[in-house]
Amino acid sequence: MARKVKPDQFQSAIQDILRDFGNDVEEGVKEAVKVVVKQGAKEMKAAASGSFGGTGRYAKGWTSMVETGRLSAQGAIYNRSVPGLPHLLEFGHAKVNGGRVGGVSHIEPVEKETIEMFEKALRGLI
Repeated sequence: MARKVKPDQFQSAIQDILRDFGNDVEEGVKEAVKVVVKQGAKEMKAAASGSFGGTGRYAKGWTSMVETGRLSAQGAIYNRSVPGLPHLLEFGHAKVNGGRVGGVSHIEPVEKETIEMFEKALRGLI
């Protein structure tokens, strides 16, 4: 979009353009975080339901949250129903009578995929 400005208005015109661009990117990043985190939680539910039997409480417990500030956006995917269990299942744990239970890597693949989704969304935004 071409815009004619006088030489004495050049600085303010550049500042306006950069401010608009910054606002667009900020809103886009916040929206990308919301979408990617929500999708990541859905994928965690699917990964957990396929990996473990039982009542399904573990798989159903996966959810996400997003905190947005003036210049920031943070997202988290976590298990609401059994918060300590994902770490034990992912990395294994000690048994009561000795020995160890091996971990089942079900979080790491979803984490990598979610990071790639977010990077792709950011590249498309900018």
